[in-house]
Amino acid sequence: MSRSTFGIAFAWVAAIFAGCSWVPNSGPSTAQIERASSPSSSESSLAAGIQIVDLNDDVARKLYAERSSSDFFTTLGGGALFQQQLGVGDTIEISIWEAPPATLFGAASMDAKTGPSGSHETVLPAQAIDGDGNVSVPFVGAVKAAGRTPSQLQRDIEQRLRGMAHDPQVLVKLSTNATSYVTVVGDVTNSNRMPLSARGERVLDALANSGGVRQPVDKVTIQLTRGDKVASMPLSTVIRDPRQNVQLRAGDIVTALFQPYSFTALGATGKNEEINFEAQGITLAQALARAGGLEDSRSDARGVFIFRFEDANALRWPTTPVRTTAEGKVPVIYRVNLRDPGALFVTQSFIMDNKDMLYVSNAPVSEIQKVLNLVFSVVYPVVSGVQTFK
Repeated sequence: MSRSTFGIAFAWVAAIFAGCSWVPNSGPSTAQIERASSPSSSESSLAAGIQIVDLNDDVARKLYAERSSSDFFTTLGGGALFQQQLGVGDTIEISIWEAPPATLFGAASMDAKTGPSGSHETVLPAQAIDGDGNVSVPFVGAVKAAGRTPSQLQRDIEQRLRGMAHDPQVLVKLSTNATSYVTVVGDVTNSNRMPLSARGERVLDALANSGGVRQPVDKVTIQLTRGDKVASMPLSTVIRDPRQNVQLRAGDIVTALFQPYSFTALGATGKNEEINFEAQGITLAQALARAGGLEDSRSDARGVFIFRFEDANALRWPTTPVRTTAEGKVPVIYRVNLRDPGALFVTQSFIMDNKDMLYVSNAPVSEIQKVLNLVFSVVYPVVSGVQTFK
């Protein structure tokens, strides 16, 4: 072998061994990702705290159960039915009947009427519940009204009139509802405050009362706030599942959010871009299809990964201690081996989250092919030039 030929061969071999460090790449290889959570890994300073979880049926079930536990029915539903409770600022009307011979309110200057049977009806002027939560009733004085239902207030006034009025009967009517309401805001036609009645209005009643949502139903998420509890669900799920159309309570806030959910597809997929999906969610199988599937010429079917920031209590993490971000999230890489036929069933039950990143690594042979292409693109002109010179 001539010295020039030997030099060319040496350069070719050197390029093969060194090529992986400088050949163009779309991201980390499967091996590099799998080493990310290792404490001894050279990448550990950048990948500290990453949890790598093999995606199987048990993991998919646990994540689905966690998602289901935050629905409206589980978080806010159940309990006693709504009862109209009076509050400070509400205006009520009180009517009092006395059986004959009526004497206590007989000479009163208020609106008084005598019925056919001789019973005496007195209608007190409408009055607002004061700052102390009381209303005033003649011959009785201040009566606590705030926090009580109209029927409870009726019974209290009747009890306190007995012994003074002859067989009194009382009717309390709410004329102005200032406290029992639900606030509806967000991407609705008209943001408003909807008064609640004894009928028991529900989530969809509040949306209908506000004129409905302004965006497509499948891209709207409903957030229901009750005290310190907040639950969110896709509007299409609330419509489809009657249990999620829960009864509202006074002080609830219903927010319609236009949130076009999306995930990012990178690596050896048919297309690398941000892909929108419906608020009710899509499975990993659907996400792979929308990303154009795996590129057969360069993808590693054993190297399908989903990058996500997960809640700290979502799973039992394989690497300890568990490190979290400033928002209390755990950086997780879910790993899927699509060479396993059973994994294709798992992809149909694993639900994608908003802002997930789907990444497919290159197959090792594709990296070698790129190195060889680069080597031959340099070596071939040189060899041709040497042979021409000779």
